[in-house]
Amino acid sequence: MSFLIDIGWSALALAVMFAALSFIVLSLTWLERKALGRLQLRYGPTRTGLFGLMQPIADAVKLIIKEDIIPDDSEKAIFWIAPVIVVVSAFVIWVTIPGGANAVVRNLPLGLFYIVAFAVIGILGLVLAGWGSGNKYGIMGGLRSAAQLISYEIPVVLIAASVAILAQSLDMQEIVAQQASIPYILVLPLGFVVFFVAGLAEVGRTPFDIYHAESEVVGGPFVEYSGAHWSVFFLAEYINTFAIAALSTLLFLGGWGGPFLPDVVWFLLKTYAVILVVFWVRGTFPRLRIDQLMSFAWKVMVPLSFYTVIVAAVYRFYEWPWWSVTLLSVLGLAVSGWIIYRRMSAPARRVAQVRSRVESMQQRASQRRT
Repeated sequence: MSFLIDIGWSALALAVMFAALSFIVLSLTWLERKALGRLQLRYGPTRTGLFGLMQPIADAVKLIIKEDIIPDDSEKAIFWIAPVIVVVSAFVIWVTIPGGANAVVRNLPLGLFYIVAFAVIGILGLVLAGWGSGNKYGIMGGLRSAAQLISYEIPVVLIAASVAILAQSLDMQEIVAQQASIPYILVLPLGFVVFFVAGLAEVGRTPFDIYHAESEVVGGPFVEYSGAHWSVFFLAEYINTFAIAALSTLLFLGGWGGPFLPDVVWFLLKTYAVILVVFWVRGTFPRLRIDQLMSFAWKVMVPLSFYTVIVAAVYRFYEWPWWSVTLLSVLGLAVSGWIIYRRMSAPARRVAQVRSRVESMQQRASQRRT
C-alpha cells in the first residue's frame, strides 16, 4: 500500500512540475518579446490582452492548429521520435533540480551527475531530427548541432565538476547549503562566466544559434517540421534556457538563499535575473560563424574550464583560503579577456597601420613635389 502511495505522490509531483514548466515557458516567450522590444526601442506585444499577456497563448493555439506536414522521403519513425527525445530530456532533468529547500520532486545524492548525464540526450534528438527528415539541410543542421553541443558540453561538465570539488558533494541541496555564507560566484567568478557562456551554446541561444541559422542551413535540423512538432523543439529550448539559468543560480548565486522572502521566490527572482541577461545578450551580439564558434569552444572555453578544475582541486587539496581561488580565477578571466580583445581588435589595428603608412607615403610624396 505504501508503495502505491509513493507512486501516486510521485505522479502528482511530476504533473505539477509539468504544469509549472509549461507556465514558465509561456512567461519566458512573453518576457523575451518585451525585453527585446525595449532593447530595440519597441513596445513588444500590446494587442493581445493586458500588456500583451495573451500573446503566448495565441502563439500556442496558432502552432497547434497549423497543418502538421510529414515529408514523403522521411523516416517516419525517426521523424516522430526525435522531438520526443528532445523534450523528454529537457523535462527529466527537473526531477532533481530544487526550487527551494523542499520544492523538488526527488532529491538525489548524485543529483548534479544525473542532470549532466541526462542533459546530453537532447543531442541525439537533434541529430535524429535532421537525419529522419530526409533533407540535406536538415542533416547538415543536425551535424552542426552535434558538433556544437558536444564541444560546449565539455566546459559545462568541467565547471560542474569544479563546483562539486568546492562543495565536496554532488547533492544539489548540499551545494546550495555550502553557499550560505559566500556564494560561489565570488569564489569562482571565472567558473560562472564559462558556465553561463557554455550554457548559452548548449541551448542554442544567440550568439550561438548556429545550428538553426536560417540564413545558412534553412532552419537547421527541424527544417521539415511544422505545427505542433516544430513547437516541441522550441518548448525544449525554453525549458533548457530556464534550466541553465536555474543551474547558474544553484551553483553560483547561492540558490534560494536570501532574507525575508520565501525560498521559491528568491529562486525565481535570481533565475529570471539570469534569463534577462540571456535576452540582453540576444539583443546585443551578432551570430558567430561556425568556424568562430568551434574555435572559441576548443581554444578558449575548454582550456579555461580545465584551468578552473585545477584551481578548485588545488584549493581543496591544500586548504587555501577562499579568496586565493578568487584571485586565481580573476587572473584567468583577465588574461583570457585581454587575449580575446587583442585577437578581436587585430584586424582594426592592421587597417590603422596600413592607413598610417599610406598617409605617410602621401605626405612624403607631396613634400618632394613641393
